[in-house]
Amino acid sequence: MSGAESVVAERAGHPRTQAAPSAGLHPPTRSADRPTPGAPGEPWTDDPYAHALRTGHGPLHLRRLSPSTPSDDPGSSRELIPLDIERWCAPPDAADLAVLHRCHGPVLDVGCGPGRMVAGLAARGLPALGVDVSPAAVALTRRRGGAAVRRSVFAPLPDEGRWGTLLLMDGNLGIGGDPTALLDRLRALVVPGGRLLAEAAPHDVDERLTVRVEDAHGRHGPPFPWARLGTTALMHIATTAGWIPTSCWVADNRPFVELHRAPQAGNTHSPDAT
Repeated sequence: MSGAESVVAERAGHPRTQAAPSAGLHPPTRSADRPTPGAPGEPWTDDPYAHALRTGHGPLHLRRLSPSTPSDDPGSSRELIPLDIERWCAPPDAADLAVLHRCHGPVLDVGCGPGRMVAGLAARGLPALGVDVSPAAVALTRRRGGAAVRRSVFAPLPDEGRWGTLLLMDGNLGIGGDPTALLDRLRALVVPGGRLLAEAAPHDVDERLTVRVEDAHGRHGPPFPWARLGTTALMHIATTAGWIPTSCWVADNRPFVELHRAPQAGNTHSPDAT
């Protein structure tokens, strides 16, 4: 068993069958499980996002708090960016399954949310680990039979440089608000020649903005930097960050890109982009 597979095995299974988890891995108990008004703190944790994950439905969105950078996206001026909570909490759909079929283990799902992809990989016998800053997301991923840790992708992670596939789904290219820094970080996590399967934003968008998570009643979390990249912008930034684009496709109006980390020095073979 590889090091990455051992890490997954240690974090797999229903949380009630595991040893007592570290503090902060599970959501705190609160009266009636209702979100509270936003206050300074870490986004995606105890804001309305956590409540939406627990209930399995929205509406939930990102509210723009700053003007975006110039973009060709006709929706770039929208004040509210919808978050598809119901789809994230459901089993993998046809578009997700097409991504899962491209995975080679072990797989690290960055920003795993409630764990549909991690659970789908586990059901196929592929070792997979989800990483998310949300206690609710980590708890739900484990409840679905997946393995997950509560951590930022920019913090030290298990088995760096040994993952065969990285997943970056559901708008998670926005993590940190700096896609170049994120893609640089991800290169350090995957094996040479390993792959990154990333979901791009619809339309030809390339923007940096400040947002906050907000529900239909105005309850919200703290502001944080975010980004949105369409396929063209993603391919350009990925190439400058040392990734090799190998394919792109659209499923159910969702665009995806497959990237490979350049092989080690001495191996000059590079896959052809399609």
